[in-house]
Amino acid sequence: MGKLQLKLEPNSKSIIALCLAGLAFVGATTIYSVNQNTTREENQTVLPQPVTAVTALGRIEPQGKLIQLAPAPDLGGTKIAQLLVEEGDRLTSGQIIAILDNYQRAKAAVELARQEVIVAQAELAVVEAGAKQGDIKAQAATLNRITAQLEGEVEANQADIARLQAQLATEQAEKQATIARRRAELGNAASEFKRYQQLARDRVISESELDARRLTVDTAQNALLEAQSSYNFTTRTLQQQLNQAQAIARQNKDTLQQQIIEAQAVLDSVSEVREVDVIQAQAEVDRAIAAWQLAEEDLELTYLKAPSDGQIIKINAYPGEIVDTDGVVEFADTLGMMVVAEVYESDIPLVEIGQTATIESETRAFAGEIMGKVKRIGLKVGKQDVLDTDPAADVDSRVIEVEIHLDPQTSDRVAHLTNSKASVKIDLEVGSNK
Repeated sequence: MGKLQLKLEPNSKSIIALCLAGLAFVGATTIYSVNQNTTREENQTVLPQPVTAVTALGRIEPQGKLIQLAPAPDLGGTKIAQLLVEEGDRLTSGQIIAILDNYQRAKAAVELARQEVIVAQAELAVVEAGAKQGDIKAQAATLNRITAQLEGEVEANQADIARLQAQLATEQAEKQATIARRRAELGNAASEFKRYQQLARDRVISESELDARRLTVDTAQNALLEAQSSYNFTTRTLQQQLNQAQAIARQNKDTLQQQIIEAQAVLDSVSEVREVDVIQAQAEVDRAIAAWQLAEEDLELTYLKAPSDGQIIKINAYPGEIVDTDGVVEFADTLGMMVVAEVYESDIPLVEIGQTATIESETRAFAGEIMGKVKRIGLKVGKQDVLDTDPAADVDSRVIEVEIHLDPQTSDRVAHLTNSKASVKIDLEVGSNK
């Protein structure tokens, strides 16, 4: 047994040595493979992903810009007497928004100036009286009568013209409404007829039923034609009446003005006074008339009017309040809206006119997405004005304003959201030439 043990010990050592050598070979092979894979990964080139859009924060604004309407600067400290509008009202150009508290005083000044004109004219008449008092008075009366007749004719003609204009507008609106209704009826009848044609082809209905639907279409077509004809006839007739009234008004005015000139000439011929006295009195009349006109202009300043068609966005002053630097109302034309996007100056080279933009509300003021097109790229770099909700955002970033105009349908959706914050994504593939 002792000899057998001596033979086994060398075999055990050989096995251990072979195992250690195998482990070393496997480790070296693994390390080599890992190094090769690492080297290959380091040598691979990472291709940059192409930029397809530019994102930015923005705010919703009217295309016509938001303006603050206030009284004339020389009316400092003015209060509001009457406010004739509410927030959201749509106005036409020249429509009165508010009446200031100095209205009554200005109105009284106008009446005083008018009386001064009457006094000056009376003094002129006295100067012109001269020696032939009877003739002068009679001619002066004739002149006054013709002048009064001219004023009455002008007022009457203007009232007649205004009535015809109002009638024309009313008739046109009613006829247009009828045309729209007839057109809708024709569209419905045509759609129904098209459906019945298919039913007839499928032999679901008879030809007589199809003919009845065809008759309905013809009837609707005739009704539309009649409505259009009625609109054209009414417009043409009233326009002719309006033109005739305007022509008569001009003729009457020219005739009476010529009579006034002639009456004035006769009055001058019968007057036996010094020319210098008449000139002086006439100058007083002219001065009084100029003062009257100035008072009328001051009265006009007591009205705050819409400078153009638009909408009241916000009211800043109410009756009894003094108008401050914010003005009486904020006013804008909201029929066309836009989004002013603040694009980082580093992204501006990618933005072009005509590119399509997708806008979402940052505050959920409107649902879903709206679309617009880049219409203007600003020329000035400034600080970011629309703050991000992210507290870690860089509010000192340098940005350029890009105007993105919305179509009329989309503008209606956001017309009430002036200055609302929005997120903007400008698609670089649409309209891009880069």
